[in-house]
Amino acid sequence: MIAQTKWKGSVVKEGDVTIISNPKEPLFKGPLLELEEDLSLGGPEAQGDYAFGKVQTFIVDGSGSIYVLDRMNFNVKIFDPSGRHLRTFSRKGQGPGEFEYPYTLSLNQTSGELALHELGDGITYFNTDGTFLRHVSLKTALSLRAVVDEKGDIYLQEYIRKGDEAHDETKKLASDGSLIASIAEGPSWFVFKPDPFRATSYFLIDQANNLVFGQPLTYEIRFYGPADTKVFKKIMRDYDPVAVTAAEREREDQRRDPGGAPIKHEFSKYQSAFRRFFASDLGHLFVETWETTSDGKKIHDIFDAEGRFIGRMPLKPSGITILKGKYYALEEDEDGYQYVKRYAVTWRVK
Repeated sequence: MIAQTKWKGSVVKEGDVTIISNPKEPLFKGPLLELEEDLSLGGPEAQGDYAFGKVQTFIVDGSGSIYVLDRMNFNVKIFDPSGRHLRTFSRKGQGPGEFEYPYTLSLNQTSGELALHELGDGITYFNTDGTFLRHVSLKTALSLRAVVDEKGDIYLQEYIRKGDEAHDETKKLASDGSLIASIAEGPSWFVFKPDPFRATSYFLIDQANNLVFGQPLTYEIRFYGPADTKVFKKIMRDYDPVAVTAAEREREDQRRDPGGAPIKHEFSKYQSAFRRFFASDLGHLFVETWETTSDGKKIHDIFDAEGRFIGRMPLKPSGITILKGKYYALEEDEDGYQYVKRYAVTWRVK
């Protein structure tokens, strides 16, 4: 066990919304969990079906099988819990079951359907054996991310432009793509004056089927219920903004557009409150900040199921989930090789 201090936050109720306000300091000092690697896929030595081109993301089902979306090879690779390759399906194209801009992958655990979303397009559904089922158009101007929950409803992040202003809007759609509700707005990365450090909103669907939406202009994370899409909980935390460094600006200024011309940036002074987050099946939320350790790990803020800020821990980017005592992450080494990793988790606190 590790040392515990007195939690100095507050919990207030405003109507039907519980607001948990957290201080800068966590409840516990030191790493809250220990990780022991027990599976690694990919890397420079991988061959054939075990080699990755460019992994966009991966997901894990309840049995521990892993589904890897490889955007460079335009396919999905499926591995059993031991890491044995089972099958690879799909390819580049515009026909049934093919895709050109693969972006997100999700799984309806109830129906057993895989949902593959293409950037700016719709969702293609497959059985977990790779059989093409159907394609659903989302009828949006530009869909940035889309995931499917266990009831088959679709949560979509859409780019919205109004004159010279732009933002992202998170919506809930029925399984046929029709609109149920517009839920939340946030800043968009897709802007007219490129700013690689601009705050961008993020969301996920947690194991309880709640929409978890992050507002990165302030440190605020909202939980929306699956039935009425209303906010029932907000997690907030005091924090010190992380300044964008001269080295980071210089690195971005060296980038070129597809035609080879320099990109004219408009840099933010500070990073956003956080980058992204992932959840555990026990209700924990791991929030990736912009604070970086000397060995390249990102400091993660850890909140318990009650919304209390309980600890901080460095982790390699990017965590996917903690499920049944296993931590899953997409990691990359200094040479750019990607790995799908799984670790056994031992919590040091109760």
